[in-house]
Amino acid sequence: MSDDAGRHGPKGEFRRERSTPLPPEEPGRSARSGRITVPGAGVRRRRNGLLLMSVLSVLVLLASGTSWAITGWMSGSINRFDVFGGLSDGDRPDETGGLTFLVIGSDSRDEMSTEDQNALSVGSTPGQRSDSMMLVRLNHERDHLTVVGLPRDLWVDIPGEGEDKINAAYAYGGPGLAVQTVESVTDVRVDHYVEVDFNGFVDVVDALDGIEVCLPEAIQDPKAQLDMEAGTHQVDGVEALAFARTRATARGDLDRIDRQQQVLSAMLDKAMSSQTLSDPGKLTAFLDSSLSSVTVDEGLTTSAINDLAYQMRDLDLKDVTFAQVPISDMDHWTPRGDVALLWDEPAAREMFAAINADRPLEAPEPEAEDDGGKDDEPVPADVGLRVFNGTATPGLGARLDDSFTTAGFNVTDPAENWTDRSVERTEVRYGPGEEALAEYVSGTLPGSETVEDGTLDEGLQVVIGFDYTTFEAPTAPTAQAGAEPEAAPSAPDTTTARDNICA
Repeated sequence: MSDDAGRHGPKGEFRRERSTPLPPEEPGRSARSGRITVPGAGVRRRRNGLLLMSVLSVLVLLASGTSWAITGWMSGSINRFDVFGGLSDGDRPDETGGLTFLVIGSDSRDEMSTEDQNALSVGSTPGQRSDSMMLVRLNHERDHLTVVGLPRDLWVDIPGEGEDKINAAYAYGGPGLAVQTVESVTDVRVDHYVEVDFNGFVDVVDALDGIEVCLPEAIQDPKAQLDMEAGTHQVDGVEALAFARTRATARGDLDRIDRQQQVLSAMLDKAMSSQTLSDPGKLTAFLDSSLSSVTVDEGLTTSAINDLAYQMRDLDLKDVTFAQVPISDMDHWTPRGDVALLWDEPAAREMFAAINADRPLEAPEPEAEDDGGKDDEPVPADVGLRVFNGTATPGLGARLDDSFTTAGFNVTDPAENWTDRSVERTEVRYGPGEEALAEYVSGTLPGSETVEDGTLDEGLQVVIGFDYTTFEAPTAPTAQAGAEPEAAPSAPDTTTARDNICA
C-alpha cells in the first residue's frame, strides 16, 4: 500500500493542531537554586518503570520512572487529546483487570519542512494516517507486557465507513475512530491512547546516541534511502526510521512489524543499560525529545503515569512479549482492486481472548468432547487384527481382509480359514484389556458379537459367521458428510524484548 493510503471519501481527513509545550528555561535545573537535579538512588532503582512508556509511545521513551522529579515540566510537555469523548460506553467491550493501550505511529508530514521530509525520506503526502499500530497490554499484576503488531493493510470493517484497510480509520475519524475500529474487530477494550510522529522517533533515537540493529539478509530500498548489508549495524535516528519503515522485503508489512519490534527492544535495552537515566544532561535531552512528540488521551495524566511506573519498577526485557496478528492471506484483492491482508479469524479470536484474560499467547488446548464418561474412541490405525473365515464360502476372508485394510486397520496377517467352518454368528475375539477395541471393530460388522479369549496376548481375531452381510467402514467421531475438519487455531509466533536485541 502506498503512503497515501488510498482514497478516504468525502468526509476529508482528520486534522489536529499540535500544542507547543515549553520546558523550563533550563530543563533539569532547580528553579530556586539553579543546580542540576540528579534523581536519587531510589528513583534510579525504579528505572524499569520506563519500560511501559517506552512501549506505549512506539519507540519513544517517556522516562516515567523519573517523572516525579520533573512533574511540572512533564505535564506541560505532553500533548493531550479527548480520544474517548465520542465513544458510547455501552457499545464498547467490557473492562478487564489489565490495561490496554492503542499505540499509533503517525505519518503526518504537514508540520515538517521540505528539508526534513527529504532528509527522512518520508515523502510529502498531505494529511495524516496511522503508519503503524500496536496493541499493548499490561496485565492485571503489572508484571508483564504483551505487544501485538496490527498490520496497517489489514482489511477490516470500519464503523460507519465500511470495509477498508485498518489504517484508514485514523484518516476518516482520527484517534476516536481508530480506537472504535480496533475495539470492534478485536473485542479488546482500549483504556489509553498514545501517538508519536516521525520527528519524535528520530529525536529519541539520537538522544540515546543511536541503537544497534541486526539483519539476517541485506535490504536495499531506494525510496527509503536504505542500503544495509546483512549483519549488525549501529544506526542513528534517521537510519533507524528507515529501517523501521521499509517494506522492501519478502513479507512486506509483516517483516516491517518484526523490525519495529527489534528497534523498540534495542531502545529499551539502550535506555536501561546506558547512563541515560543517571546523567542529567542526557536525561534532559531524552525527556525533551520524548515528551514533546507524544500525544496521549486526557486520562493518561502525569499522576497515572507515575503510578504505573512505580507498579512496574521490577519489569525486565524478558517480561515484554511481542507478537503480531496471524495472517491467512497476504494477497487479498479488495473490491476496489488493491491488495490487502486478511487475518486468520479463528487464531485471531483465540489470541485476543487470551489477551483479555491475561493468558500467555501460546497454542490453545484442544477442547475436550463430552463422551459420556467413555474413553476416547479409537481410530482404525490403533487396531491390530486378523481375519478368519468360519463359513464354507471360499474367498470371503480375503475380501473382508481387503475391506479392513482399505479402511485403515492394521491387518497383521493374511486371512485364513477358521478351524470350524460352520460358525453361525460373526465373532470379534479379544484378549484381556482389549474389550473397547473389540466393541469398536464389532461396530463395523452388523450383528456380530464380542468374545473374550484369554489365550490372546495382543491383537483381535475376526471370525466370519454365516450371518455376515457387509462391512461398514467407521467414520471420524466428529466428521460430517461433505465437511472438512476445522483446524485448531495455531499459536502466534512470539518473542521477548531480550530475544530481539542483537546480543
